[in-house]
Amino acid sequence: MELGKALLVLGLFLALLGVILLYFPKLFAWFGHLPGDIRIEREGVRVYIPLTSSLLLSLFLSLLLYLLSRR
Repeated sequence: MELGKALLVLGLFLALLGVILLYFPKLFAWFGHLPGDIRIEREGVRVYIPLTSSLLLSLFLSLLLYLLSRR
């Protein structure tokens, strides 16, 4: 039964995130363009390494999972 609840919460979260991204596309435009994200663009080559964005996402998800596990 707990797996069902977790999947339901995850589905609702993803649906809410989809609605936010659909109606407010510029809300997260800064994500991926932070200082520390490495972007190399040369003729015929594009390299993008989102270091800072990845660290922020990891921090947020770790905090969220920590708070959910305390219940």
